[in-house]
Amino acid sequence: MASRRALQIGGATVAVGTVYYLYSAGGNPKVAEKQLERKLSSAGARLRGQDVSGKEAQKKGEVFAKEVGASLDRTVDNVRGEIKEADKVITTKMHEAGSKLDQLKDDGSKTLDKAYKDTSKELQQTADNFDKKVTQKTSEAKSGISSWLGFGGK
Repeated sequence: MASRRALQIGGATVAVGTVYYLYSAGGNPKVAEKQLERKLSSAGARLRGQDVSGKEAQKKGEVFAKEVGASLDRTVDNVRGEIKEADKVITTKMHEAGSKLDQLKDDGSKTLDKAYKDTSKELQQTADNFDKKVTQKTSEAKSGISSWLGFGGK
């Protein structure tokens, strides 16, 4: 009698479960079947100890968030370090360029001063030579004219 009673209870349970899933799926047997499979899979996972509860999922999410945050912090720190290094290189190159520019200015000024002095010297020498020649030719011309006119005596 007990086995007959157990069979009746088991059959009634299956019938009620079928009606419940069919009703919750809106009368669609395929959707009801998917819901039943999902529930059975979840129950099997709980029995095997593989069930991930909400709190466990939250803990795993927090751990993952901390790891991602730490990784992001390291990346930001690395980028900041590289920016500082690049800034140092740029500053050094700017100072070097400024020094080279100053040196070129000085060299250019010295070259220009030397060229000015050399040109002035040459111009002065040319002017002096011209004066000497004019003076010499003038004195030659004077003596020639004087001799024509009879002033160039002995």
